[in-house]
Amino acid sequence: MNAFQVEQTYRNYMNGEWVEAASGGTEPSINPANRNEIVGYVPDSGVEDLNRAVAAAKAAAKDWRRLTGAQRGNYLFQAANVLERRADGVAEAMTREMGKTLPEAKGETMRGVAILRYYAGEGMRKTGDVIPSTDSEALLFTTRVPLGVVGVIAPWNFPVAIPIWKTAPALIYGNTVVLKPAQETAVTAAKIMECFEEAGIPAGVLNLVCGRGSVIGSALAEHPDVNGITFTGSNAVGKRVGAAALGRGPSINLKWAEKTQSSSQQTLTWIWLLRLPSAAA
Repeated sequence: MNAFQVEQTYRNYMNGEWVEAASGGTEPSINPANRNEIVGYVPDSGVEDLNRAVAAAKAAAKDWRRLTGAQRGNYLFQAANVLERRADGVAEAMTREMGKTLPEAKGETMRGVAILRYYAGEGMRKTGDVIPSTDSEALLFTTRVPLGVVGVIAPWNFPVAIPIWKTAPALIYGNTVVLKPAQETAVTAAKIMECFEEAGIPAGVLNLVCGRGSVIGSALAEHPDVNGITFTGSNAVGKRVGAAALGRGPSINLKWAEKTQSSSQQTLTWIWLLRLPSAAA
């Protein structure tokens, strides 16, 4: 494996720029199979950094939602192409950072490519229905609108597939995203973000904040400008995220520790990423 350079310093991605944590703090991401190998240095961000990322996502939301589904889908298609081209380097970063075998890491990366292309196609599918009416002069229809800013909290064990499972549908349906990856796989998350950057994703639409879950994850769940939260992780942390978010009423999607992902997870993802306009006020 030689496509990946170790001990590089990575940054948060906010408003289309790579920026250090406000404190300047970093911490090493260490190869679990060789504790002497530092895979890279990642930001140890604080609440100030999270606030900056949410502000960027909120500012970008209006223009992003005004694009057609096909236009948003084109960005996802481009990101998929870049990820496919960079698959070897992303897979190697994953293997070094969290210990998955290289063939498995490559397979997961290509699954991420497939997910991006699938949701890119969603941009050309319907987002509502016309409903028959007994009144000949009435037009009854439903349409759905984006939530706004969606916070994504992802685990370490599928550091490409799960962030993309959550981020791609959020983006195609017109939401902007703040991604908080597991700190153990923050280098891999940065590699994903590089693909979106190369694809030309508009500034502020997709943001990355690396840091400890007790700081960044909690602040994301509690932030008043975050309109939806999606979390995959442990039961204990999931309960805390849910409790924090429920106190202020955003849409919530939680997946806690279990052996298999059920088909209901995909259904839930669709439910919380779009809502009726009457609920948007």
